[in-house]
Amino acid sequence: MSSLECLFVAYRLQPICPIEGRFGARGQAEFPLRALQFKRGLLHEFRKGNSSKEQVHLHDLVQQLPKAIIIGVRKGGTRALLEMLNLHPAVVKASQEIHFFDNDENYAKGIEWYRKKMPFSYPQQITIEKSPAYFITEEVPERIYKMNSSIKLLIIVREPTTRAISDYTQVLEGKERKNKTYYKFEKLAIDPNTCEVNTKYKAVRTSIYTKHLERWLKYFPIEQFHIVDGDRLITEPLPELQLVEKFLNLPPRISQYNLYFNATRGFYCLRFNIIFNKCLAGSKGRIHPEVDPSVITKLRKFFHPFNQKFYQITGRTLNWP
Repeated sequence: MSSLECLFVAYRLQPICPIEGRFGARGQAEFPLRALQFKRGLLHEFRKGNSSKEQVHLHDLVQQLPKAIIIGVRKGGTRALLEMLNLHPAVVKASQEIHFFDNDENYAKGIEWYRKKMPFSYPQQITIEKSPAYFITEEVPERIYKMNSSIKLLIIVREPTTRAISDYTQVLEGKERKNKTYYKFEKLAIDPNTCEVNTKYKAVRTSIYTKHLERWLKYFPIEQFHIVDGDRLITEPLPELQLVEKFLNLPPRISQYNLYFNATRGFYCLRFNIIFNKCLAGSKGRIHPEVDPSVITKLRKFFHPFNQKFYQITGRTLNWP
């Protein structure tokens, strides 16, 4: 089927357009067009719970456990990555963060509770969820391993100091919204008694990526992880998404057509088809407060050896100072 024919089918909101299957040649697998995944047609009714059991059976839609999880990191670009991967017709995303593996109360509800939090999908599709706290929560690697020891794990990272400041900025905004005061970043990131980096500050600890990854490697081989460059995803999203497609054994379907730069917002928005476009929430891309350059220098010097070890373990070198 030509691109023009596919667009015509999409416009008519027909349900199927053949693409290469995950495990076979072209035409062996079929996936619903993205148009059916956005507040139109039966799939929207499934998500709202308004469809009959007969309809579910007829259309072979199921709630599957995820075959891949975006496990972190916080303020690394997890939401952007999830939404961009959702451009692929073989990917179906969980809309909300489930917090199953990092929340004792949720985890106690069992794996079927978790499954029922997943969106409806076709058996050939990949369900993906993201919960950024998974990466830094000690119990999570073992819990995910017990569910699926061969699951694929996505970690999206940004330059550690920038990520820490972004983390601080989000918390600061929440405090200001509640008319609460908050310390300056410099006072939190630097221990006033020693004048060294404060490793007890959560925003700093989260950015020591190698420490968290080493805990995951006790359960999963490095081949089951893929590192996404969150800084590059902002400026050049397509090459990063193509690497993820390859890691997930998906046929290449995300193209430059699906990504367009919004000058007003300052980052890329998504084009699913000739009908449906989407930009990330306005809370994304917050303006960071000015931080003392000497503190930034001290943080980058502190993170440097951890970054080098992270590159060595993962086999991916990133352009961090």
